Order: sequence, then structure tokens, then C-alpha cells
Amino acid sequence: MSWCEERNFWCNCLYWRKTAILLPPEPETFSLPSPLPDWSQGRGFASGRINLGKIEALKISRFEFIWSSNLLQDKKKGVSFYKPVGVPNGFYSLGHYCQFNNKPLWGFVLVVREVACFEPEAANSPTLLKPLDYTLVWSSDDESEEKYGGCGFFWLPQPPEGYKPLGFLVTNNPDKPDLDEVRCVRADLTDECEPYRLLLESYSKFLNLPVRVSSTRPSHRGVLGKGVSVGTFFCGYWTSEEELNIACLKNLNQLHAMPNLEQIHALMKHYGPTVFFHPNEVYLPSSVPWFLKNGALLYKAGDSSGEPIDAEGTNLPGGGTNDGAFWIDLPSDGKRNTVKQGSLESAKLYVHVKPALGGTFTDLAVWVFYPFNGPGTLKVGPLNISLGKIGQHVGDWEHFTLRICNFTGELWSIYFSQHSGGEWVDAYDLEYIEGNKAIVYSSKNGHASFPHPGCYIQGSTKLGIGIRNDAARSNLYVDSSTRYEIIAAEYLEGSDFIEPCWLQFMGKWGPTIVYGSRIELDKIINHLPVGFRYSVKNIFDGFPVELCGEEGPTGPKDKNNWVGDERDNPPGKEDN
Repeated sequence: MSWCEERNFWCNCLYWRKTAILLPPEPETFSLPSPLPDWSQGRGFASGRINLGKIEALKISRFEFIWSSNLLQDKKKGVSFYKPVGVPNGFYSLGHYCQFNNKPLWGFVLVVREVACFEPEAANSPTLLKPLDYTLVWSSDDESEEKYGGCGFFWLPQPPEGYKPLGFLVTNNPDKPDLDEVRCVRADLTDECEPYRLLLESYSKFLNLPVRVSSTRPSHRGVLGKGVSVGTFFCGYWTSEEELNIACLKNLNQLHAMPNLEQIHALMKHYGPTVFFHPNEVYLPSSVPWFLKNGALLYKAGDSSGEPIDAEGTNLPGGGTNDGAFWIDLPSDGKRNTVKQGSLESAKLYVHVKPALGGTFTDLAVWVFYPFNGPGTLKVGPLNISLGKIGQHVGDWEHFTLRICNFTGELWSIYFSQHSGGEWVDAYDLEYIEGNKAIVYSSKNGHASFPHPGCYIQGSTKLGIGIRNDAARSNLYVDSSTRYEIIAAEYLEGSDFIEPCWLQFMGKWGPTIVYGSRIELDKIINHLPVGFRYSVKNIFDGFPVELCGEEGPTGPKDKNNWVGDERDNPPGKEDN
């Protein structure tokens, strides 16, 4: 090879290397297994747009790649940044979108436009305004180009007085974005937001500070929360205590995008998951009427004789709060052990329908009742130790929650409740059994819900120490798309269904267990090898009271998530 040929060869290699750096990743896109049905007409559900009062919002899920971290190394550890495309005329972007490279492209950002308004102040204070300028918050140019595949520049819109930015913009060059690319929103039409899932963590050598990129969510969530998730991200130097310098939208227009009763039934029939129980499960669910009419007894403090309860629970005390004066127990006769095992044939799943994220999503909280919660099994390395009575209690209320996008009627994610916490799992990471019906796995004895089969450890996964949660498919299951009952949907004024009487009972669905669970646990700890005792003791100390089997639970209406948002475990946080 001549000198000229060699030079050309290496120049070509360099050219293709730089070109490869700039090429955008091509993430897989995700769509649900089956097409969506034509939802029945009514209200504003699945109409594509949501009126928030003085702003109309539209969801955009098509994106144009801007910049990606870590292109040359492990793509699974990197993230990519995108701008929305296909924005209709008259609508404006609020910021850019970010997600992990190892996930299918499954996200959104909202674009907005002003709703025609005849208020006198509207001319002087429009709902949307261009930013005055941009501030460069961070750039990756103090990192090696080889590591990042080119530089990313993160810009915060500087709003006019009385307005707030709702997202950041990213460029792959140091030139500021065009001022017309984004809009700021009048402050009274926004709500506070907070960092949620950590997406990217780096370090600014210039400022000598860590920089983080995270998704955001409204700070005020739950049934009464008006905050609307915009789908943008936050970039900056923050701690969890600091208030963010961006906001989210606020819904001032009631809940017109929530589904009506006919649409709720259509959602359950289309999306209702199948709940699979472990093949060795002994303590199966039942309907509440089956449990009550098969001998369940109502007890009152100071009275040792139980009172029979009718099948609909009409003689249960209702309202107020749990003051400890009443509780339910199993039959006192020979039917006790039979009722403990439940009745899969009678089982119904009970649905509470409520608004989420300012009424832009609908949560279908699906409750499962079990007459009895079985004892736990401790895993210590290769050892499996039965905990005897520890973990068992009369009555067990468990749930999972389907989150439906009110813009389109798509299933967006499912929350899997797991003892004192749980996790949101996006639609692309679910298992489906028929069409768009997902699978929920109920763990053996404890009845926590999981998205996939396996052995889940409640404790330390690193050490392999904790309570076993075994989940597997079997011929024991309940199809919630056909065996469900809507028990509450408070936003539906004038609806033709009435909340069941038993739902109003705020007492315990099981008595206080008389044995000393702490003493029983200490006995188990003292029989373990010395090297494991300290770790096991720390794990036991962190267990909720209910898992230790000291008392039965209260019903669904007494739970925090009845009016609040689901309590998910901190994303990405390792167990201790």
C-alpha cells in the first residue's frame, strides 16, 4: 500500500468513526399487542385532546433524535434526548423528552395551545409566551467526546415575569435554540413538580458539582391533585429538598376527560388482567359476600361473643375511622379452616376508579380479598426456614392498579402492590395472555403482586436474605375482565351504582394475633449461623407490622392510596 493509499484509508476510518458517533440510536418502538377498540362516546375520554381550563393539551409520542450519551460504549447504560415532531399548527412544545437507550421508545410530551378566552385580562396576560432567553445549565463538553459521542447542551428557558418554564431543551451544538421553539406558561396555570426517576448522572469539572437528569412528576398527586405530567425532564444540580426551577401544568377544568360508566366497563373488559396464583397456594381469594355468609363474625371490644354478619354487610358499622372498637374474625366453629382456604369459584375483583395526574390518566385500582394470609418463609442464602405462624393473619386486602391514558385510552402502566410498597411497570414490560390483557402473579401465602414469575426476596437481594415471595403460573387464576365489580367512582356524580355496605366498614378485617411475633423472630435468629444473625435482625426490624402477623388489615377505603397516589419504591435504589 502506497503512502497516499494508506493516508486515504485512515482518513476514511476517521470519517466513518465520527459519522458513527453522530448517528442516532434506533430504539425499538412499542405498541400494545392488539389494536384499541372504538371506545364508546361520552365526556372527553380518549378524544385525543384534553381541555385543562385555559389551555388545551395534546400528547405527542413521535420524536426526532437530538443527542445521546454513551453511544460508543454500552448503549444499555446510556440515555437519549428527543424533540417532539408532528406538532399541529397552533400548538407549542414545552420541552424535550429523555429516556433510557435500553427501553423501547414509549413516552410522550404534551404540546399546548391557548383556549379562546373572553376575560378582560387575557389580552394583557396570555396563557403562553415565548421565553426571553435561554440559560446554558450544563454541557458535556468537559467530558471526552469518545465517551459521549459528541456534546450535549442543556438549555433552560428564561420566562417573562409571571410565567414559568415546563421543560429543558437539548442541542448537539453550542448555539442557543430558537426562541420560538418552546413556550412558557402563565404561573397560575402551573403546579409544582418534583424529580422522579434518575436518568443520567455526570459531573461538571467546571463547577465541581454533580449534575443529574431526571424525569419529573407533579408534587401534588392523588384524587385531589391537579398537577399534570408534561413528560419533560429536569437537568441541574439538585437535592431532594430543593424546589425545581420548572413546573408542570395544572388542570382547572374539572375531570371531563375521565371515562363514563360504560367506558369503565369497556376498559375492564379490554384490559382486565388475569391473576395467577402459585400452584401450591392454599389461601385463595373469595368474594366478600361468600366470606361473610360463611360464618364470619363481627366482634366488639369488651364483648367476647361474635355477631353473624349478613352477606352484604348491612349490619357492619360504617363511616368514621378505625377506632379499634370493631373487627371481623373467621367462624368459630368447624368451618374455620375451610373458610381460611377461600373460594376461587366465588372470587370477584373489586374496582375503584379514580383520577390520576390531574385527570389526564384514570387509575383502576383492582382489589382482591383473601380470607387468610399464610405464614412466611425466610431465605438465608441457600437455606429456607419456615416462620411458623409469623406472617399469617385473618383477612388480606391486596391490589394492583391499571393506569390508563385519558388522551387515547391506552394502558400505560400497572402498579404491583407488594406489602408496604410496590412498583409501577410500564406497558412494554408486562406479560400479556390475551390481546391487551396483562398477567398479574400473586405470591404464595403473602399475596403480593408481581409482573413476572420468580422468587422475589423482601429484604436484601445482595445478601440473599429475606422473606420469600414465590410467584408462578398455574391452573389457579381469576380473570378480572369478566369477574369484577365496580365498587366506587366518586367523580361520577349521579351514577346508577351504590357503594357496597361492607366497603364502609373501617375496622380491621382480622383480629389482633395473640402470640409475640418479636419473641418468635428472636428464636429463629438465635438458631441461625452467627454470620447471618446481624443481617437477618436488621431486615426483620424493617418489616411492617402487618407482615409480622400481629393484626389483620383495614379495608380498601382506609388505605392511603384510596385518595392518594400509589406508594412506589424509590426507582433504582438497591435493597440494604
